[in-house]
Amino acid sequence: MSSRRRVLPALLATVMAAGMTVSLAPQAVAEDRHGGGHDKARTVGYYTQWSGYGRNFLVKDLVANGTAPRLTHLNYAFGFLDESGKCVSADTWADYQRPFTAEQSVDGTADVAGQPLSGNLNQLKQLKVKHPKLRINISLGGWTGSKYFSNAALTPESRASHVASCLDMWLKGNFPDAAPGAAAGVFDGIDLDWEWPSSEAAPGNVVRPEDKQNFTALLVEYRKQLGKLTRQTGKRYDLTAFLPADPRQVDRGFEVAKVFELLTFGTIQGYDFHGAWDPLTNQQSSLRTPSADPTAPQFSSQVAIDHYLKSGAPKSKVVMGVPFYSRGWTGVRNENNGLFQPATGPAPATYEAGYEDYRILKAQLPNFTVHRDTKAGHAWLFDGTTFWTWDDPVEMKRKGRYVAERRLGGAMIWSLDGDTADGELIKALTSGLSR
Repeated sequence: MSSRRRVLPALLATVMAAGMTVSLAPQAVAEDRHGGGHDKARTVGYYTQWSGYGRNFLVKDLVANGTAPRLTHLNYAFGFLDESGKCVSADTWADYQRPFTAEQSVDGTADVAGQPLSGNLNQLKQLKVKHPKLRINISLGGWTGSKYFSNAALTPESRASHVASCLDMWLKGNFPDAAPGAAAGVFDGIDLDWEWPSSEAAPGNVVRPEDKQNFTALLVEYRKQLGKLTRQTGKRYDLTAFLPADPRQVDRGFEVAKVFELLTFGTIQGYDFHGAWDPLTNQQSSLRTPSADPTAPQFSSQVAIDHYLKSGAPKSKVVMGVPFYSRGWTGVRNENNGLFQPATGPAPATYEAGYEDYRILKAQLPNFTVHRDTKAGHAWLFDGTTFWTWDDPVEMKRKGRYVAERRLGGAMIWSLDGDTADGELIKALTSGLSR
């Protein structure tokens, strides 16, 4: 397959119909290296805005546990949209106001009052100095931040306004109550996490039937304005998106072939296939559908990825998601080692019932028995009444090998704060990717 990026005739028709003149050449040349034909599988990790609160997982910890040199891309989650569709900070304190001590800082120096930039963004800036090949993107939306994406994408005017506001804030670095351009250069691109076009996710999200076509049009507008910014700065910028695993949501909300022509790459949800919202225990991130799974429709990473490939996504741009956390049930019937059994509700956990970080659950491992389905590619823990899905180093390496053997574009992690102090999950994942 040629690594030369070609624009689909249908996409050109979309651009022409919108009255746009778009030069994609600078981005296209860059994406010959970072879209198709890449030398190394991408390792994309989400660092969450709230990691530094209850979890006390700081940007510095990405260095301390060996994660940073193993990443090719880091997505900072999340930036939000206001009702008009313009970009806003979801947490100004975490993003650019919080001062860090010398012990908390990536470069070992304490923040001082009055400096142009503080918070996570300044720490990410320091991280880039230490790891200059790492690309850092701002992720917009998420489960709780996608309410107004449909408004942003609705018209040519709203799309232009949305993109301009996001580029001004996140790429040009202009934040309210901060020095102009204080955060310039922190981010290398935009990751869109619209959950989901034409399908409601969080209750209250604005959803329209025309979201499907408008999502494509929004990407076109991003490419237009990113291309202009490239001509001004000489830098290339990523445009990526987090995409759903459910084929029904894919068909309802995405023109897959057009979308992937416009994206640097797309990350495919490889987790949350099942959770405590289901009455039966099940896998949440299996590579393949377990043969005895009694539910319908059946979900797995392979089901999701195959659907994207059949819909026109190139393998080289398909990045498979993996979880650094577990989903759990309690009050589980003690049959079949707890798998596919009725439960009374979500398992008690540290931050959210039915959801536990790997590093925390690992400390409880002596209380459980580990079970594996090596054919389907998933594992779980069971103690006779409580059931947890289990993505440990064995399963992470298996997932990395799956990506490498299928020659996919890489793996994506949600989220980096779930790993251990010595980074055992990312080490296993990248070991598999390199085989």
